[in-house]
Amino acid sequence: MTADPSRPTAGGSQAAADISLHLLGGFRLLRGSAPVVVPRGLQRVMALIGLRPGAPRSQLAGLLWPDASEERALSALRTALWRLRQDPCCPMTVAGDTVRLHPSVRLDVDDLVGTAARVRDGADVRTTAGALAAGRHDLLPGWYDDWVLLERERLRQLRLHMLEQVATQHLTAGRHGEALQAALEAMAAEPLRETPHRLVVRIHLAEGNAFEAVHAFYVYRDLLRRELRLEPSPAMSALLDDTLGPIRAATRPTSTGPEVGGWPSPAVRRT
Repeated sequence: MTADPSRPTAGGSQAAADISLHLLGGFRLLRGSAPVVVPRGLQRVMALIGLRPGAPRSQLAGLLWPDASEERALSALRTALWRLRQDPCCPMTVAGDTVRLHPSVRLDVDDLVGTAARVRDGADVRTTAGALAAGRHDLLPGWYDDWVLLERERLRQLRLHMLEQVATQHLTAGRHGEALQAALEAMAAEPLRETPHRLVVRIHLAEGNAFEAVHAFYVYRDLLRRELRLEPSPAMSALLDDTLGPIRAATRPTSTGPEVGGWPSPAVRRT
């Protein structure tokens, strides 16, 4: 590994004091604002250690070299760790059978996990800085190791639930603009997921915007039909019962068009 030659290097904790490891949106190791060049093979080792802190060497070796024998995998891991520790920018600490990042190294994944934990534990979302932006990018895009795919999905679900909880807290407190922003952020992350669409409908109804609520429902319904040939759940359809009830009652006897959850399509008109 090599850092920007214009910046001095130092060993031990002093070297790790201003080092950050970024795995969301792609692998980046920075010392201050200067990138540190890490060979791809060592990137995999460093990324896994960051995601599995304190994991035993045998587990790390098995994940990194799943097709090799245990002896060969452990040997490859020892070589990789030796190479990492030769560099003054190496942010690793080794204790017995375990390896982890140096405690002073900032890992962007930890920022996402910590923010999600604070939201989950009931922290006032107005004081949770960066909740909407946290984890906006996928973990190590373009990497297809099994352990990467597992961690990527775990973090994706963690962020979606966090955003939905942020939106719900804002909605409960009557902060409709902030609630809508969080719900739309979750919707952008997973357009086919129903929960954020349901939140958007609830927010519009809470604001008294019946048209916006109905429009949001039909946009999601059409997307779900087109992509998966499914219908919105009864729970989502029930959100608009009071709003569309009079229309449903007026059009059902003479409606000839398709209905969704007992409602006429927007194109159907009473004759």
